[in-house]
Amino acid sequence: MTGRARARSRGRARGQETTAPGASQAREPTPAPAPPAEGELVGRGRQKGAPGAFSAEAVLQISAGFQQVKLGERGGRRRDFNDAGINTRQAMEHVKESKMGTSGRSIPLTTNFFRILSRPQWVLYQYHVDYKPPMESRRLRSALLYQHDEALGSARSFDGALLFLPHRLHSKETVLHSETRNGEKVQITVTLTNELPPTSPVCIQFYNIIFRRILRILDMQQIGRNYYNPNDPLNIPQHRLTIWPGYTTTILNYEKSIMLCTDVSHKVLRSETVLDFMCNLRQQCGNQRFPEICAKELVGLIVLTKYNNKTYRIDDIAWDHTPNNTFKKGDTDISFKNYYKAQYSLDIKDGNQVLLISHVKKLGPSGGPPPGPAMLVPELCYLTGLTDKMRADFNIMKDLSTHTRLSPEQREGRLNRFVSNIQKNADAQAELDKWGLNFDKALLNLTGRILPAERLYQGPKSYDYNPSTADWSREMRGVPVISSPPMNDWFMFYTRRNGNEAQSLLQTLGKVSTPLGIRMQKAIMVEYEDYQESLLRALQQNIRPQTQMVVVVLPSNRKDKYDCVKKYLCVECPIPSQCVVSRTLSKPQALMTVATKIALQMACKMGGELWSVEIPLKQLMIVGIDCYHDISAGKRSIGALVASLNNGMSRWYSKCVLQHKGQEIMDGLKMALSGALKDYLKFNNCLPSRIIVYRDGVGDGQLHSRLTYKLCHMYYNWQGIIRVPAPCQYAHKLAFLVGQSIHKEPNAKLEDLLFYL
Repeated sequence: MTGRARARSRGRARGQETTAPGASQAREPTPAPAPPAEGELVGRGRQKGAPGAFSAEAVLQISAGFQQVKLGERGGRRRDFNDAGINTRQAMEHVKESKMGTSGRSIPLTTNFFRILSRPQWVLYQYHVDYKPPMESRRLRSALLYQHDEALGSARSFDGALLFLPHRLHSKETVLHSETRNGEKVQITVTLTNELPPTSPVCIQFYNIIFRRILRILDMQQIGRNYYNPNDPLNIPQHRLTIWPGYTTTILNYEKSIMLCTDVSHKVLRSETVLDFMCNLRQQCGNQRFPEICAKELVGLIVLTKYNNKTYRIDDIAWDHTPNNTFKKGDTDISFKNYYKAQYSLDIKDGNQVLLISHVKKLGPSGGPPPGPAMLVPELCYLTGLTDKMRADFNIMKDLSTHTRLSPEQREGRLNRFVSNIQKNADAQAELDKWGLNFDKALLNLTGRILPAERLYQGPKSYDYNPSTADWSREMRGVPVISSPPMNDWFMFYTRRNGNEAQSLLQTLGKVSTPLGIRMQKAIMVEYEDYQESLLRALQQNIRPQTQMVVVVLPSNRKDKYDCVKKYLCVECPIPSQCVVSRTLSKPQALMTVATKIALQMACKMGGELWSVEIPLKQLMIVGIDCYHDISAGKRSIGALVASLNNGMSRWYSKCVLQHKGQEIMDGLKMALSGALKDYLKFNNCLPSRIIVYRDGVGDGQLHSRLTYKLCHMYYNWQGIIRVPAPCQYAHKLAFLVGQSIHKEPNAKLEDLLFYL
């Protein structure tokens, strides 16, 4: 879908949260069956001839480094790929001593990293904490545990389930007894589970827990993964918007030092509540159409509840529930109205408003099954983010950008003030001193290099681009692409309301495709009604086995219609597809540019090759690997492997591996890599002499040929340089599509195509 490339979500799971009122216990999801064995691969654009045999031992040797790598760990939290005792730098002479290259010209750089100057050098003790009876609230669990200062000591870190101490308790299992304010007796069992040396990777997780505590000491509030300062809001009253300034923070091990990576973040809040929005909507559309239109507008939106500073996704509307309804709290029934009065001292004014449903996807207390849907009161929910109408409003975006778009100097100043505030705060400094942590006062400076621009090869011509813009969209105009299958049989689906936009797109595609060397016959136009079932029925009734491409003009960016198209055309009826939101076609002055990008996407999704750079290494296979954690499928892990098939790095084999938490990645990678090698053999009549693997966007060492930099030019969804090598971004896009939209393994007939762009 045009514009969806901007969605770079990595699918990381959030931490545990307090159960929302009204949440009920839900059963754990049933694991999906294991992926089927790989059969004979069928695809477009392959050379004829049967593949020769190659030994299974070779495949095992190639994938030996992944033997102990897991996609999902216990608890379903994100784990990055880690080598099992393999140091690739020591095996490559040119980066053995240093990864610093020599080509290009030097440039001084300021990074967004702060060094950790000192950290604990003693063993850290990890304990698991159980409560009997179970306690839902993390805040209550902490309060009950912290009643035992004498036994635990003042230096401690507790996230609701795991307790870290700098000293060992007398017994491996310690039983403590606490009492709630209501006089309920609670037994707490603290069990030693691990002794962690300073070099343990778990210590990095612990440092992040400590730093989040520092942010809370600074009165910052957590929303999602980041922390924001509600006491320093930036108000934009003319648009009824408020911006909370904040920061993203991560402590990780880089090379031989541990550093804090931080950046400026902003949370855009709307001044209106969901109830305000619903009342205005009812006045506009009337009572009869209100339920249908309201559900369309609200489902999928993210709201903020300021009483606990948590965000929720609206999944449904409970039309038969009001704040006067009751739910189970412990052994008693309590109404939502009374609950919010007792818990947060909030008076709900409208007793007739319906409630919102949010499916809480977090784990329950003590790692139990996730709680059921949470019931939210619209009056207490604030809308977050921007609507499509707001994004299309030039004045709103201009006013927002004055606060959110920072120059490098402004960003550096904001980050320096952030660390300065930590060091000036006595409580924050005392907490850091307690654990022996100390941060540098200034951002890390280093010397970088500006590499010379690569020359692009496209069809019969080659050209240079302006390195300062890192973009060649102008240079490639009117130049035929390397290759593109002719589009003789393709469809365009549209709604009656978007008929004009669809016709304009069709005409403009005809104008821009010829200079690009893309032969495009006129599409078969099919109108569908503006609802999901009609769209699916139109696809099923019209698409034929010989159809080459399907373009769907969507009236909005609603996820359900997009998912419907991708599920059907990626799994049941394997045909490359292109979704376009009608809003992107509404500006005539930009239609030529938009149509050019759509034509290029359509061509490469069908197996076309757009451009290339010079790759001096021959018989080389480049592999990119990424993963996504599909929370909707019970935190199932999805691994994506993308491998190059030709010397120009313009054709790719793509395979998804669906696994469950705790499963080894080895078996899935062997199957995917085996399929990639079979395909490479079909394309080249030989196997690759060397294979280079990029994992999760990280390349290990700089090659003599500047390969990593060259591959940053080869992402066909953008006519410019990207930040990571193309195979990593391709793997990310594939894993993201499967995890977000189709939730199944794509059809094997699409494995030779970049169908997921």
